[in-house]
Amino acid sequence: MTSNKKSRFARFPLLATALLAIGVIGSAHAEVPARFYWKSLTGGSAVPLIVESISGNANPFDPSHLVSDDANFDATLALAGYAQTFSLLDRPAMAAILFPMGRISGEARAVNGASVSQSASGFGDPTLELNVNIIGPKPQVDIPGAMRYEPGFSLDLLADLAVPIGEYDSKQSLNLGQNRWYGRIGAPMIMQLGAWVPGRRTTLELLPAVWLFGDNNDFVGRNLQTDPLLQIDAHLTRDFTANLWGSVDGSWYKGGKATIDGVAGSDRNDVTLGFTLGYTINSNIGLTASYRSTINDSAPGDMRMDSFMMTLVFGWHPLIEGFGRLKE
Repeated sequence: MTSNKKSRFARFPLLATALLAIGVIGSAHAEVPARFYWKSLTGGSAVPLIVESISGNANPFDPSHLVSDDANFDATLALAGYAQTFSLLDRPAMAAILFPMGRISGEARAVNGASVSQSASGFGDPTLELNVNIIGPKPQVDIPGAMRYEPGFSLDLLADLAVPIGEYDSKQSLNLGQNRWYGRIGAPMIMQLGAWVPGRRTTLELLPAVWLFGDNNDFVGRNLQTDPLLQIDAHLTRDFTANLWGSVDGSWYKGGKATIDGVAGSDRNDVTLGFTLGYTINSNIGLTASYRSTINDSAPGDMRMDSFMMTLVFGWHPLIEGFGRLKE
């Protein structure tokens, strides 16, 4: 592809950029990466492939962040899925299904309080997501409309639901599946800062959300209840070139107190910081690399987590494919 052709494609958010990294819904901190909620052409499709390496004292497959004191886990998380953009009530929308899988091992706390070695592998709980824009540009139905796209101020409504069919062993606390329904409701926001010119695009992006958890009535033979958990993600993003961008990422989690057989724990109060680099290889393929770590993790009951994630997304749309053939 010539540089001139690349610059033409860079004038609007390509599928591989706008649908990047959808699989992190089920990852260590359930954090959505920067530029995820940029909009693209309706009728587009994307397949993400995500690999994440994680270490810490909380099960990375459990978005409630249930901490095991003095525990140390290592996990490799892989996700694959499918996403589709469409128009709903004349607003841009996206639906996705995600399939987490991987392995986790480490020291976990047994019922009697002793530390034991545990491990698990296989499939986690698949997740369904629906995101609908309520304030912002109208749906992009053709290439001229996509080339005119500017987010300005955009506000979406987001709903996720995890289906509890993943691998679960009630004899141990460390599992990929969570043996309960859970999900979140959120309101992703994008604030465009300055001119919308490829190579100079800058955004401030926020995601306030609330996670809700059903009961796990067989958590090592006990009943586990979790209070709602508030999540706030923030990203300051900036283009370095028309195809290369970066972001500074932060998140805060508050609440999510766990109660096991009537014995209540403490509220979560976790803060993470990190960064992301993203590169649009062409109109179909996008690549990101990101690192995150907790920063307020000195107390015994604090969550400690470090993660490194690589994401490759392949996206396509009949209009873009046809446009590319015409240009050739």
